[in-house]
Amino acid sequence: MGESARESLQRFVEYARKLKGDEKGEGQLFCEHLFQAFGHENLQSAGATLEERIKGKGRGTKFADLVWRPHLLMEMKKRGEKLERHYRQAFEYWLRLVPQRPQYVVLCNFDEFWIYDLNLQLEEPVDRVVLEDLPDRYLALNFLFPENPLPQFGNDRVAVTKAAADDVARIFNSLVARGEERSFAQRFTLQCVVALFSEDVGLLPKGFFTALVHECLEGGSSYDLIGNLFRQMGSASPARGGRYTEVPYFNGGIFKTVQPVDFTPEELELLAEAASENWAKVQPQVFGTLFQSSMDRAERHAYGAHFTAEADIQKIVTPTIVRPWRERIEAADTLAELRALRRELVRFRVLDPACGAGDFLYVAYRELKRIEMDLLAKVHENFTRLTAAEVEMSSLVSPRQFFGIEKNPFGAELAKVTLALAKELALQETREMLVSRNATIPLDFDSSLPLDNLDGNILCDDALFRPWPEADAIVGNPPFQSKNKMQDEFGPAYVGRVRERYPEVSGKADFCTYWFRLAHDHLKDGERAGLVGTNTIRQNNSRESSLDYITKNGGTITEAVSTQVWSGEANVYVSIVNWIKDESPGKKLLYRQLGDRRDSDFEVVELDHIGPALSGNFDVTGAGKLKANADSPTCYQGQTHGHKGFLLTPDEAREMISASPESETIIFPYMIGKDMLDRKPPGPSRFSIDLNHCKDLFSAARIGGAAFERVRERVLPDMEMKAHGERLKTGKDSGPRQNHLKKWWKFWRGRAEMIDNISRIPRYIACSRVTKRPIFEFVDSSIQPNDALQVFPLPDDYSFGILQSDIHWLWFVERCSTLKGDFRYTSDTVFDSFPWPQSPDEEAVRRVAGAAVALRELRWDVMKRNDLSFRELYRMMELPGDNPLKAAQESLDYAVRGAYGMGRKEDPLSHLFALNGRLLQAEASGKPVAGPGLPESIADPSRYVTEDRITFEVS
Repeated sequence: MGESARESLQRFVEYARKLKGDEKGEGQLFCEHLFQAFGHENLQSAGATLEERIKGKGRGTKFADLVWRPHLLMEMKKRGEKLERHYRQAFEYWLRLVPQRPQYVVLCNFDEFWIYDLNLQLEEPVDRVVLEDLPDRYLALNFLFPENPLPQFGNDRVAVTKAAADDVARIFNSLVARGEERSFAQRFTLQCVVALFSEDVGLLPKGFFTALVHECLEGGSSYDLIGNLFRQMGSASPARGGRYTEVPYFNGGIFKTVQPVDFTPEELELLAEAASENWAKVQPQVFGTLFQSSMDRAERHAYGAHFTAEADIQKIVTPTIVRPWRERIEAADTLAELRALRRELVRFRVLDPACGAGDFLYVAYRELKRIEMDLLAKVHENFTRLTAAEVEMSSLVSPRQFFGIEKNPFGAELAKVTLALAKELALQETREMLVSRNATIPLDFDSSLPLDNLDGNILCDDALFRPWPEADAIVGNPPFQSKNKMQDEFGPAYVGRVRERYPEVSGKADFCTYWFRLAHDHLKDGERAGLVGTNTIRQNNSRESSLDYITKNGGTITEAVSTQVWSGEANVYVSIVNWIKDESPGKKLLYRQLGDRRDSDFEVVELDHIGPALSGNFDVTGAGKLKANADSPTCYQGQTHGHKGFLLTPDEAREMISASPESETIIFPYMIGKDMLDRKPPGPSRFSIDLNHCKDLFSAARIGGAAFERVRERVLPDMEMKAHGERLKTGKDSGPRQNHLKKWWKFWRGRAEMIDNISRIPRYIACSRVTKRPIFEFVDSSIQPNDALQVFPLPDDYSFGILQSDIHWLWFVERCSTLKGDFRYTSDTVFDSFPWPQSPDEEAVRRVAGAAVALRELRWDVMKRNDLSFRELYRMMELPGDNPLKAAQESLDYAVRGAYGMGRKEDPLSHLFALNGRLLQAEASGKPVAGPGLPESIADPSRYVTEDRITFEVS
């Protein structure tokens, strides 16, 4: 690149200067020459598309000027056009450009490039490059080069915000570490934040607070200098003299109580470092979350902390607040209609019932302020000044229209500060917008100060045990605790109180489901909500307590994300649901992330209806449990040992069996899911000491011998400690851990019935209980399965073919729960409801069994020849290109369809759902139903039991 890039780009600049700047006539030529200047032969060879169709929601098809996946969306506007007016359109296009959503968005008017990285920050470009400067500033557009080097931006507000949050968090942590009362330190630190922000946005004289900090570094008293500043900021009476005469009144909220602190020299240095940041570029909606997550951390943590990206917040705010309001304003033609909308807008109330540091409320306020400006602009542009005067041209949307509930006291204080500061930022943005548009709207601006006192808006309380403020829209991100972690994190007393208050919510539902249900109950007809939840809200008990409840009680899901990796917290997978308490005609958008990284690709489908499972497939959530399946001994979770003291390495197992040959009856190969999927060849990597059949202590000691002693030494002490801890925690003399102590030599879950069933057959079918891919395999019955495996005690090839088929996999995916982004086999929802073929003839059974054997033989052959594990083998199947395994799987699927009597183009899920319904009716009528396994009509089942399986021997 280097000099040649500058020369090429200089030629492009000279060419672009000569263009008239017509968006339609010359925009494509501009883009073609731009790509050539960055080293491409042309747009086509680069893989870019001009005029790509963007399906608009209910408003026909629109066209993006240039799309180069996954790098760039570029929108061309005519020369002289104000680019900020077109950001919202570009953002809506960007949201819908999936899969392979472009990372960067560029708005260009022939003279300027506004560059956005919408995964990083919305609204404000990460850089602006003037055409004339392009030869020297091309690093900001590095992503246009074929090599795609990392761009270098000049306006990364997230980086500035992280630095500011880190500085302030270190001050707070230092205060607490040296003994300052936590609540005092929190409030004084927040007051410093307001002062730092205010001196950089013009609410305090420029550099006023920084000067005080430096004076303290030179020997002044921070207790006096900074404490007196904060007292004056909280006083409605101006200073009559002295250094604080220019300090205005802020309010009696955050500055109502001032408890000064004597900073140490080290803390003053940190405060000076914080003051050196440009707080005008700090994003309040990000700062609060970063600051809160960085408190009490010994290390500098804010740089690595997680915050909710605004792109994710907009997945709720846009469909729930912005788009409905914009559509109403666009549809309004008369002044009377616009006046009515204005009156409604300034009374429109937004609630976040789990508001945290206020990030959702901040974004919602800013968007509502913009909507107000657009409404007033439409009045001004379409009606005479005399007529328009009937609409009050004051900026009336206020932070007092926004409400939050937050249980954490400091989070509630942060939310107040975040929302209070939003007012000044919104006013600044409006002024800049009017200047950039050369607009002459006679707008009366509200005063920036005093800041709104939001003590009555942001409530520090438990949203599950207090009435919610009235609201027209509800948004937010309720707590993510799963049902399994609620007891540990909240304690049994609180969990019991919640369940007593809400008996209609399943005890197996995740914590966030309470917010979904309460939000829907709180809405009036026609009102909207949008919430983030764990991605299990679309599954089983959590779904039944939340989305099922919403859709069965007048709610319509209007837009949703089925599953995605959440930006606001590590290793959390979420669903995002927007709904209205009413009917909603038109297409609905359903997004789904396809990978496990935050930057993984998305797909989107348009649907007439989004069901509570948040799936684009046929909705099978209403399928019922079949007695023929549930009562059959053919599906189990593997053993849960409960303590690593039960486990042996192969060498330890050999030594123990060699020393005591009789112990071979209690030492078994023990396989986990990872052993099956990742080992080459598949097989167990350890052994277990299984004394589960021993009824009492004496028989365990007699049969176990040395193995028993090992368990006594390694397992018993921990069992005693856990039982004691449970007794202290619950105050009860019985409980799961205390009961287990009475049989401490046994596994936590020994699965005696399963072990008995697999011991009667030569092999059984297993799959990893949590998985991304359909991988089933036969396992020798001498190998005992860990609870990471789902076990099917069925030895025949026909049953294997049914379970390995795409038909069963589709049912699995639609009916299962998930762990993060992986599918988890749940016997009660997946297996118990899965209808098996009812009357296949023997030829159909033979075809399924034969295709199953052929698939397994091919899998083992390919793995052996190419040194692959099962996981590696199936990852290869996801790649394009010829793959004999795909053909073998298709042959199996075709045979299984035949066994069901299913047409080749018939939707498997709708067929299975209908069959499930017929079988439920048959069972209710007392008619026979074929359950899992070979049909009873097969005269010689042994013909369908071949020899291949995963094996292991102690040598």
